[in-house]
Amino acid sequence: MLCAGLLSFCCTPLIRVLAYRLHAVDVPKDNRRMHKVPTPRMGGVAIFIGICLTMLAFCRPSNFITAALYGTLMMVVMGVFDDIFSLNAFLKLGIQIVAALLVALNGVCVEFVSIGNKFYSFGNWSVVITVIWIVALTNALNLIDGLDGLACGVSIICSISLLFVTLIVGDVQAALITAIIVGACTGFMPYNSHPAKIFMGDSGSQPLGFLLAVLSVQGIFKTSTVLSFLIPLSIFALPLFDTTVAILRRLLHGKSPFTADRGHIHHRLIDLGFGQKKSVRILYSVCGIMGCAAVLLSLEKYVPAVIMLVAGVALFIATAGVFKRPHLRPLTGLFDQIDAIESGIKTMDEAKAADMIGKKTEIDKTEN
Repeated sequence: MLCAGLLSFCCTPLIRVLAYRLHAVDVPKDNRRMHKVPTPRMGGVAIFIGICLTMLAFCRPSNFITAALYGTLMMVVMGVFDDIFSLNAFLKLGIQIVAALLVALNGVCVEFVSIGNKFYSFGNWSVVITVIWIVALTNALNLIDGLDGLACGVSIICSISLLFVTLIVGDVQAALITAIIVGACTGFMPYNSHPAKIFMGDSGSQPLGFLLAVLSVQGIFKTSTVLSFLIPLSIFALPLFDTTVAILRRLLHGKSPFTADRGHIHHRLIDLGFGQKKSVRILYSVCGIMGCAAVLLSLEKYVPAVIMLVAGVALFIATAGVFKRPHLRPLTGLFDQIDAIESGIKTMDEAKAADMIGKKTEIDKTEN
């Protein structure tokens, strides 16, 4: 984890310079984009370098590792070209399907689901279902990448949840790779937090979604845990819910599901009056709660607690969607207090720095 984080952290400034030279820059040309100044993309390349080199150093070679790395590499290459040239949506979908097939045909398949003590096999449909799952999650994480640090933070939270689940079910290899993803994303986070110095772009969101989808198939769907299929759905509930609603919304308005719009959950929170930082924190919280629900499900003892958690999250989403900001003042106040603490700490640090500079100046004058 530490190795992946250091590699990602050290490579990001170099990738930032490269992005400017390749003109992989996101210009805020419409109200859908929340940033105000042109910002380089391609940050996902730094994350992939951290993940890839660490996996090669610490993971045992296997068909699963090889297929996962090749598939992720395809996503990174496609993402880089998309960050520079903005590729056609159908071309990207085709490449995603090919990469998902590469993994599925190497044995990483959703072969069955367990409900209670019964197992239901998918038979010949296992490859198709696996491809649909991988492509869906790849695009879900890509579509939620709309605020500074959102997709990266959600990836970290989902990866931590997946890490705990894979440890509980005893898949050490999947747990190791998931820990590497947590480290690589954490190393990138200082550059991606608001105000972002670089975006991960499609070269980051799509490979991360792809690799997490593959790990969920390998580490969860293949287990005999009660209601195993609900665990990955809970872990990735936020991006999957946002993507499902986005597709339905566009279809109901007679638009292509590939058409970009300003109706995602993060846009709604911004419109309710929350700033970028507060909106991101709210979505982190929702993602974290659903991750906790997944971990509880994997323990097979806390189904009622999971139901209560999910019901609470659903109630929050419904409230946020129906009411205006005055009805959410308790939540707003909480984040206002956090901002006040951060501002206070920053002010103290600045005051200390100014005081140290002043003392140094006085010492220099005395010596002279």
